[in-house]
Amino acid sequence: MNNPPVPHLAKNYAPVMDEMSVQDLEVTGAIPPELTGWYVRNGPNPQDVDSPHWFFGDGMVHGVRLEGGRATSYRNRWVRTTKFTDGKTSYDADGNEDLAAGSANTHVVRHAGRTFALVEGSLPYELDLRPGRELDTIGPYDFGGRLHTAMTAHPKICPITGELHFFGYGGFKPPFLTYHRADASGALTVSRPIDVPAHTMMHDFHLTTNYVVFMDLPVVFDQETAIRGDDLPYKWRPTYGARLGVLRRNDPFGAVRWLPIEPCYVFHPMNAFDEGPDSGRIVMYVARYPVYNETHATLWRWELNLNSGKVTEVQIDDTPCEFPRVDDRLAGVDSRFGHVTVSDTPNIGTGLHHSYLVRYDLQTGNAMRHELPAGRIANEASFAAADGTPGGPGWLLSFVYDASTDKSDLMILDAQNVVAPPVATIHLPRRVPFGFHGNWLPDE
Repeated sequence: MNNPPVPHLAKNYAPVMDEMSVQDLEVTGAIPPELTGWYVRNGPNPQDVDSPHWFFGDGMVHGVRLEGGRATSYRNRWVRTTKFTDGKTSYDADGNEDLAAGSANTHVVRHAGRTFALVEGSLPYELDLRPGRELDTIGPYDFGGRLHTAMTAHPKICPITGELHFFGYGGFKPPFLTYHRADASGALTVSRPIDVPAHTMMHDFHLTTNYVVFMDLPVVFDQETAIRGDDLPYKWRPTYGARLGVLRRNDPFGAVRWLPIEPCYVFHPMNAFDEGPDSGRIVMYVARYPVYNETHATLWRWELNLNSGKVTEVQIDDTPCEFPRVDDRLAGVDSRFGHVTVSDTPNIGTGLHHSYLVRYDLQTGNAMRHELPAGRIANEASFAAADGTPGGPGWLLSFVYDASTDKSDLMILDAQNVVAPPVATIHLPRRVPFGFHGNWLPDE
């Protein structure tokens, strides 16, 4: 008797096996004419239809072009890493690391005129957005030979300076963490190793106007699992402890101050801000798991008091959630609104029969919910601005899978009225497998 497929390769987690370019998509509703650019989302899509873990599949980007109130095209392309094209692995038989041999399957970010497909274990891969070549792979990018570590899938662009802040983690020997900074022109200007006692899974971090905050949490690298290659090589080790490392942006080579918190895990923060360099107060919102890989995440608020060295941890809501986002023009500053996605994953089921998006008012504590009909499941939603006012009007864009048709749509919601029906639903020619992160990339 055949074994049933594993969850991360079944139903809409299963990969699609071809690349398409389709023009003039059918639309229900009206696409806002202000939206001109590409919505691009990344996710794992193993080319051999097999993968020991959801996180391991080859990267595939799916993009929809919006222009003049029309959905002019859909394209999907594998990210052609050396792992994809040549079967290379991160480490050779002698233990030498190949930073180009990643899957580039987690995020799509643009900075200084370059668009990157990212995964946290390797170098970024640059994508082409020129007409006729949209989403094609240009190749690995190492900032002119200056980047010598992997790059997080969650870099952050400071809306004030235009700098790109990111880090690299991992390896079999120290340093297990390195902080990097690129200026607004894209030149790498800071690479600073940070001493941590072990290689922990540090998926994301926090940026504020005056600080960078790292999360050293008790999900610890397991070398035996890594050598076998049959599962994600990280294990929950609560005895390791949990702490937040605070670094002043104006002193990137200065001391990192570590503040203890309760053991937990966080894949993704929503946003963070500080109240000035002399206030000693930093506020952060996170999707917090009390136990990694056994529970669902909920939205929490962390307040760091640098004067007392203590962190106050408060749960905001008990709604299971992931993929928290804000208007990226407010990354690192006080954003009144943030939103999350609620749906099942192959690792941690929420037990919910419906998928929905939630928009939080972080000042009042109120929340609005857009609940999808049964059988329709939302992916992460990205914010697209309607005008030049950070935190102002805009739209939430999310791929939505419809089990009744086995296809996907791009849903556009009014961010200020998410309870309303979608302003537009763009019908795609195929299903888009569940994936990770993406962005609205307006024409520059």
